[in-house]
Amino acid sequence: MQELNIVSMFLGAGVVVKFVMLLLLVFSGVSWFIVFQKYFLFKKVRQESAEFLDTFWNCKNLAEAFKAARLTEKSPEAAIFRLGYNELQKLNKSKNPEEDEETLQTRLAGMENLKRVLQKAANLQSGHLGRSLSFLATTGSTTPFIGLFGTVWGIMTSFKEIGLRGSASLAVVAPGISEALVATAAGLAVAIPAVVFYNYYSTQLDDMESDMDSFGADFLNLVERDMIARR
Repeated sequence: MQELNIVSMFLGAGVVVKFVMLLLLVFSGVSWFIVFQKYFLFKKVRQESAEFLDTFWNCKNLAEAFKAARLTEKSPEAAIFRLGYNELQKLNKSKNPEEDEETLQTRLAGMENLKRVLQKAANLQSGHLGRSLSFLATTGSTTPFIGLFGTVWGIMTSFKEIGLRGSASLAVVAPGISEALVATAAGLAVAIPAVVFYNYYSTQLDDMESDMDSFGADFLNLVERDMIARR
């Protein structure tokens, strides 16, 4: 019984099938790099976010929380807070305490500006955390077809060999077709992990986006309560 040797099949395959296999290898390498990169990134993000939120809710004032936010670079909530705090500082400098009506209008306009800044910051963080995930989606959707192309081409080559030899026996057909089918198997082997991890990290990203939205809403509530208390 002849053993299944992938390496020998690859070496015995045609130029097109070899190119397809190498292309699938590149897709696989990049996909696994993204998988491990996202694992360590998301782990660090969750850790620093938990630390920042714990510190944030125990701080006496926003200035103290800002110092803590500057120490947590990976936390998206900390990044949102930093931009929001800087916007608040700009608003405080632009206020005119001599005219109450103008001050109230400035505060209302300032809250709208703050909401936009927080939303923009959340979008930036979501884009940063979700970067490269689209490659996993592309890998999962395209590599099976790339492998199938290699298989079809290999089978075409096998039938050409049949025509040249004038024989359609199993001994003639089987080696070429088995080499061609390896391309389909390789495409599926690349696609399945990419799809699994894309769905896994997309779910985690959705949870992080929900946490960012919740923090942004809580931060706005704190600012609004502070505004009401000072009126």
